[in-house]
This record gives sequence, C-alpha cells and structure tokens, in this order.
Amino acid sequence: MFSQSKNFAHDAAQAEIGAGTGSGAGVEARIDAESTGHEAAGSAVAGAMPPGDHEAEHSDGLGIRHTAEPQAERSAKQATEPAELCLLAGKIMLQSGAETYRVEDTMTRMGNAMGLESSHSYVTPTGIIFQSSGSQSAKLIRIVERTTDLQKVAEVNDVSRKLGTKEITPHQAHLRLIDIDRAGHEYSLLLQVITAAVASGCFTYMFRGGAPDILPAILCGGAGFSTFLALHRLIKVKFFAEFSASFIIGLLAVIFVALGIGQELDKIIIGSVMPLVPGLLITNAVRDLMAGHLVSGLSRGAEAFLTAFAIGAGIAVVVTIF
Repeated sequence: MFSQSKNFAHDAAQAEIGAGTGSGAGVEARIDAESTGHEAAGSAVAGAMPPGDHEAEHSDGLGIRHTAEPQAERSAKQATEPAELCLLAGKIMLQSGAETYRVEDTMTRMGNAMGLESSHSYVTPTGIIFQSSGSQSAKLIRIVERTTDLQKVAEVNDVSRKLGTKEITPHQAHLRLIDIDRAGHEYSLLLQVITAAVASGCFTYMFRGGAPDILPAILCGGAGFSTFLALHRLIKVKFFAEFSASFIIGLLAVIFVALGIGQELDKIIIGSVMPLVPGLLITNAVRDLMAGHLVSGLSRGAEAFLTAFAIGAGIAVVVTIF
C-alpha cells in the first residue's frame, strides 16, 4: 500500500511538471506571436511609405528613430531655389542669342519677384555669374554652345513677366523653363538649305545682279550653306566651317561664269555669301556696347570679325588661284 501511494505521488509530481512546462510553452508562444505581429506591422508601415523614405530612417544612440528628408523633395526644393531659377532662365536666353544686358535684366527682375532684392549678376557670352545676396556664395554657369532661337528668348521673357505679376509660382516657372529648354525650334536641314539658296538669289538681284546671275547664286548659296552645316556638325570649329563654305561658293561661282551660266562674278559671290554673314552678332555687339557692357560687346564684335575674316579669306583664296 505504501508502494502504491509512493507511485501515486510520483505520477502527480510529473503531471505538475508537465503542466508547468505546457504553461511556459504557451507563454513563449504568445511572446513569439506578439513579436511576429510587431514585425508585420513594421513591414506594413515601411511598405506604405514612399520608395526611398524608409531607407532614410536611422537610429541614434538613444534608440530614437529619425527620418531624413527624401532625395526627391530635396532635388525639387533645390531646383526651385530663386538663384537656380534665375540661372536657368539666363542660360536659356544666352544660348538662344539674347543680348547680355537683356539676360541680366531678366534675371534681376525674376530675383526681385522671388524676394531677392540685393541680387547681382554678371553675364558674358561664355558664362553667367549670379549671387542672390551678400551672405551667399556666387554661382557660375558655363555657356559652351550658342545659337539663334528668338522664340525661346520671348518665351523666357513671358515667364519672367508672369512671375513678376504673381500669375505663376516659382515651381510652375521652373517647370515651364525646363520645357522651354528641352524644346527644339530648329528647322530641318533641308528647309535651311533651301531658304539659304533662295535668299542668295534674292540678294544677288538686290545687289543689281542680272537675271542670268540669279540661278548660279541660288546653287552657290545652297551648296555653300550645306557645306557650312555639315562641317560645323563634324568639326566644332566655326572658323574652319565658314572658310570652307566660302571657298566652295567662290569656286562654284568661277566655274559657272566660265561655263557661261552666269555673267557677273562679283554679284554672284556677294549674294551667295550673305547667309553666312554674322548679322545678329554684329547687332548684339553694337547693342551691348551702347548699353555699357564693354566686355560682352567687344567679345561679340571679335567673333563677328573672325566670321567675316573667314568668309573673305575663302573667297580671296579662290580669286587668287583662278
């Protein structure tokens, strides 16, 4: 009987130990479930955040989580800064053939519209320096390529006026300037060559050339301008392209007159080289000098002189040889 009671007590003790073990397993299971739930909630929050935002979170030494500013918001904020906006407008205008005093005036007006009362700008044909205030450092933009696109100049002026009258916000002005910068208003190469050829014939008639000289001038002008476009795309040296184009014009004019197709050699050559003459450069140089921008005016004048010298040198070589 004593043996039976001892066995009964041993079985009861094992049952209590098993019950305790089951209770501990239950507690551990609840802890694991809660941990899994917290991790799932954290994953859901991270998934709901915009891409890149949850990657910017970091934890300091006290275990407090901080979220850095998203890269997209920083880029947009930097792009709509008044100084960056003024520089973008000035770059578009200067690359499109605007005068330096017009570029400075537009940048100053846009700066005043955005609260930059003490802004300063210095514009040359090859670069723009802009400082928003005396406490901030100046910013520089290098201008490498320059062309003639007066439509872009007019569109940037329109953005400047609307920004000054508060019709658009700086962010809207930035988006509009990006569209203007990306837009391509150039005519096709074929249309440019045809226009230059027709203009050459008209200039020949205007300079009192005879009717037999119009057709040779059209052919010489079209061939010379197409040569200029092709060489300028291959070799980024404008002087060489203009010299070669004028040489082709003079050579073809001599051949046409020798074949009896044209009569007056000088009238054919003068009319054919007119599409190459730097008329806009000369005009902008004079306007910059009259506005007091001596550096810009002299540099534009030097560029126009080099173009005129290249044209004259090409014709002189042909006349000297033949």
